[in-house]
Amino acid sequence: MKKTLYFLLFLVFFNGFSQDKKFQGQAPITIVPTTSLPVQKQWKGEYTFENPDITFSNDFDGARLNGIVKNDDGSFTALITSENTPVNPSPWYAFKVWSKSPRTIEVMLTYQQGAKHRYFPKLSMDGLRWTPIDLTDYKEYEKGAADFGAGSLPVKVRLKLNVGQTPLWVAGQELQTLKHMKDWIDEISNKKFVNQQVIGKSTEGRDMHVMTIGKEKRKQMVMVISRQHPPEVTGFLAMKSFIETIASESRLAKKFRKKFTVHVVPLMNPDGVDNGHWRHSKGGIDLNRDWSNFNQPETRAVRDFMEDRVATTNGKFYFGIDFHSTWDDIYYTVDPKLKGNMPGLVTDWLTAVKKELPNYEPNIKPNDELIPTAVSRNYFFIAHGAEALVFEVGDNTPRDFLHEKAVVSANELMRLLLER
Repeated sequence: MKKTLYFLLFLVFFNGFSQDKKFQGQAPITIVPTTSLPVQKQWKGEYTFENPDITFSNDFDGARLNGIVKNDDGSFTALITSENTPVNPSPWYAFKVWSKSPRTIEVMLTYQQGAKHRYFPKLSMDGLRWTPIDLTDYKEYEKGAADFGAGSLPVKVRLKLNVGQTPLWVAGQELQTLKHMKDWIDEISNKKFVNQQVIGKSTEGRDMHVMTIGKEKRKQMVMVISRQHPPEVTGFLAMKSFIETIASESRLAKKFRKKFTVHVVPLMNPDGVDNGHWRHSKGGIDLNRDWSNFNQPETRAVRDFMEDRVATTNGKFYFGIDFHSTWDDIYYTVDPKLKGNMPGLVTDWLTAVKKELPNYEPNIKPNDELIPTAVSRNYFFIAHGAEALVFEVGDNTPRDFLHEKAVVSANELMRLLLER
């Protein structure tokens, strides 16, 4: 009962559904070089302390814990640092902790200079099922003066953790690694109209997977990508619900799959995710700035795949979406005055989503400066004429609403594409 109460309090306190304060969006995209840069790989292993016997571990995929010390008062201070700099500050953390006997410990999360605590802690006993930490076990320090967004963040936070022999997982968001993604696409690929393939290798040699829903040779196509930035888990979760709806047995989905084929790259940055990066690939680059130069193997793999699909089918991509996460829900669209393969589709789609979710006001930020095509949205539109957008899901959007919104979005998109 206590856990349920505090989870509800979390939803009220960090309610991504509330639109009282709209996120104003990021500044205009800065064009940066995308040739590879050095990345510092974190040391992996266990940190063991005596009296009491406490062990911390970052020896798993997706972990981020760069160091930890025991303080004189018995508490612990953890240091979280990024893979390289400069970096957009999205400080990811994930570790496990356990003790020979049950006890309560306190851990202070600290970050490199210039970075602040962003992600509200999630806890798990198995690495699969996650709940937010109780608000009474969470304290912020040196909090920013703003009441929303980056300016409101604390410099550090203290966590009170109940630990025992079973490892307790602590992370900024639910852990969703390459293995989790592969298990998910394997399950969906059991359906006769779904297949998967490897379209390339990441910098560190991990497979780049694409899942195809519908007939491979169909001319009418949709492109979906996700997780260019490792910590942006809510966008990934929304993408999963979105795709599960398209791959469902509903009458609408069956009808849609007779006309359109959907290609999905669920995990654009497998190296960054499994290495626990804040933002960049193993090449030390923000992949969502490399859709013009294509210096990185991950973006090249998707570019080559899309070009091959167009050449093989003599078809078109009519819609492209890239799922991300940020402070609050926001849709970065192509300015509707620019016409692609299906003019007006995105505007009509977001209007339909709003109608189906009456308490939800889509926060839409159109852009007409698409060259150079540094980001995925611009590339989808300029290179392929696909009506395109980046959908940023709020970091703290309640997971049930995140799912509902993704289901509604998928259904309305399928309906509109069929009508046209």
